[in-house]
Amino acid sequence: MFLLFYLNEQGDRVYTLKKTDPAGEPTCSAHPARFSPDDKYSRHRITIKKRFGLLMTQQPRPVV
Repeated sequence: MFLLFYLNEQGDRVYTLKKTDPAGEPTCSAHPARFSPDDKYSRHRITIKKRFGLLMTQQPRPVV
């Protein structure tokens, strides 16, 4: 079993082991994506993100 989560009405994460939330929507994995130090394509992904303005450094600051 994997730990899953869904967002409640207030936008908080609610952790569960079920595949769907109470509304019937599918839940998301609470685990990070796998990382490989031998990633051959990271340079290309960063280039594409720079080109389309998707890097975290190119995003506006979140309002806290």
